[in-house]
Amino acid sequence: MTNRRQFLKTAGLTAAAAAPAMLAAPHVKAQAPIRWRLQTYAGPALAEEVVRPCVDAFNKAANGQMEIELYTADQLVPTGELFRAMQAGTIDAVQSDDDSMNSPVDIKVFGGYFPFASRFGLDVPTLFYQFGLAEIWDQAYSEVGVKWLSAGAWDPCNFSTNKPIKTLEDLKGLRVFTFPTAGKFLTQFGVVPVTIPFEDVQVAMQTGEIDAIAWSGITEMKTSGWEDVTKYFLTNNISGGWCGSFFANADRWNEVPEHLQVLWRACMDSSHFRRLHWYWGGEARLRAGESKLELTTVPDAEWKTVEEKAYEFWEEVAAQSERTAKVVQILKDYQAIMEKAGPPYRNT
Repeated sequence: MTNRRQFLKTAGLTAAAAAPAMLAAPHVKAQAPIRWRLQTYAGPALAEEVVRPCVDAFNKAANGQMEIELYTADQLVPTGELFRAMQAGTIDAVQSDDDSMNSPVDIKVFGGYFPFASRFGLDVPTLFYQFGLAEIWDQAYSEVGVKWLSAGAWDPCNFSTNKPIKTLEDLKGLRVFTFPTAGKFLTQFGVVPVTIPFEDVQVAMQTGEIDAIAWSGITEMKTSGWEDVTKYFLTNNISGGWCGSFFANADRWNEVPEHLQVLWRACMDSSHFRRLHWYWGGEARLRAGESKLELTTVPDAEWKTVEEKAYEFWEEVAAQSERTAKVVQILKDYQAIMEKAGPPYRNT
């Protein structure tokens, strides 16, 4: 009996001593957070507006369990190599359009500025989350080892130049920094697309290597510093809202606990929301006089021919694959609904 009592007493002390260690185990694990490297398409100044807030919010809310390190355009890898680097696991996540990061999927043509697919920023999330584009993007990227996470609407696409554009003839011969798909579409109007690193754009405008920028609306012209090297802003656009997404290496995404996945999705949504009002208000204020750029406009009747050519371009894209044909049909159905709805959805 004495030995039994002694055993129970000793066992109790041993268990009590072991308990703190057992409780500490999860705490020790929490001291080694998951670390991601995310590179954005945006340069340093623009990144502070379009991605830094959501990354900072996530890192704070993750409470030491996960940390996302943010890198700006071309900082780790060139923008055109972003997809391959993410697919290989060299970087963990990307914020970009499909087109700029040189995605190998057939739907990359719709990323960035697909001509006249959107009239306003709200068109993009509506197409994704009410008309089925989200399911198509998720399927396409799951085939190539990448997790598509979220899409949102960013700024419109206008021309900024050092000579006034008042007619379509004025576009001929312009060497323009723009997105691949937009550049391909614009060649029929005499535009010469030029691909250079994001950070070289300002100097390229000053040296005359390029004559114009068709990358953004007027808000980004000011934020990126490009307003200082251009004189004119064409109010006509070829897209009312950019289509950009967040992506992740599929294996890295699967390693993230569900509660942190939910948190990151909420932070991405907050980023898309911020862009909607940042651009909407910014474009209006700057056009109303807060920008030093002089506004020019091609007459509506003449610009209508550009829109008509876009629908011909859509047919070429639809012929590329069964999936691109499905996307084009969704765009057509959506445009028909918007036009039938009338103002404020469409004025014509």
